[in-house]
Amino acid sequence: MASLYLHVPFCPTLCPYCDFHVVRRGPGWVEAYLKRLKEEAQRLYEIHPEPLKTLYLGGGTPSFLRDRELIALFQALPWRLKADAEVTLEANPGTLNRERMALLKDLGVNRLSLGVQSFQEAVLRFLGRAHGRRGALKAVEMALEGGFRVSLDLILGLPMQEVEKDLKEAASLGVGHVSAYTLQVEKGTPFALSGLKEDPEREAWAMGKAEEILEGAGLVRYEISNFARPGEEARHNLAYWRNGFWLALGPSAAGQYPGTGPVYAFRRTNPPLPRWLLGEPPQEEAISPLEHAKESLMLGLRLREGVDVGTLERRTGLPLWDRLRSAAQQLAQEGYLVIEGLRLRPTRRAFPLLHRVVLKLWEALEG
Repeated sequence: MASLYLHVPFCPTLCPYCDFHVVRRGPGWVEAYLKRLKEEAQRLYEIHPEPLKTLYLGGGTPSFLRDRELIALFQALPWRLKADAEVTLEANPGTLNRERMALLKDLGVNRLSLGVQSFQEAVLRFLGRAHGRRGALKAVEMALEGGFRVSLDLILGLPMQEVEKDLKEAASLGVGHVSAYTLQVEKGTPFALSGLKEDPEREAWAMGKAEEILEGAGLVRYEISNFARPGEEARHNLAYWRNGFWLALGPSAAGQYPGTGPVYAFRRTNPPLPRWLLGEPPQEEAISPLEHAKESLMLGLRLREGVDVGTLERRTGLPLWDRLRSAAQQLAQEGYLVIEGLRLRPTRRAFPLLHRVVLKLWEALEG
């Protein structure tokens, strides 16, 4: 249990595409959040006191907290960090300045995930972002000058967007990591209520351009939506994609914990902020060995490194390769998988159709 996700739900604005658990500041809410967080952290630490290899502060907008609130948040965490720990904080460009950067360094943050989304003014207005192009570029410049590892978030394939322009701009800035997503119109969001539709053809083209331009600049597509220079991969997120175990704190945060007996793992998801503040316990889902194997295939095939079926067999005690062999060989013949011993790796051709590849393997597992 060497990874911890901490959810900070507060945001200065509610973006029209976002369906994460976020809220605006209310009177006394941050103080109540920090008090409850400290209590939850202490209880979790007593069960899982191991030093952390990765700590990820997501949201919401963690950088929206005031200086004294950020200090209190870090003071609420009793865990020791390993010497080479990766400590990531999600930040919006408009919430950063040089003084804030210095404070984050003092608190131990060494990696910033910047929610840039685009460098084009019209696109940023469409997305409801509070920053503009100049603010985005300034935030990247300050983060790099401050010695942080930097990741940029981009949303691609939007109607008025010059996709190649955004990608070339991101590639030119010298950052080590770019997360490139297409717009998901989620049910209940303002975008969905307005009737906005996704455009799969344009989105597939945009992701192809992302691979072409970012890899051309030395950022390798190590995961279906993530590009990194060697050694700059998101270590915390690799714990998710490799379907390991991690701790979780805060409202709506979900963690995965070791199971016992016939249960491989327990997934515990905290309630939203109001119920979490009242002490409502997390919802618990038991993950069977077969469910773990299926999820591991779904997540692991997002990675260029793929999935080691032998490792999964040792984890679950199931004869997975016997079930998967025929389907995997067929997918390899069709050009979607590479089989190396017991490791299955997706090809570039597989990424746009990954859900179909995974479904075929799931059918083989269940058959």
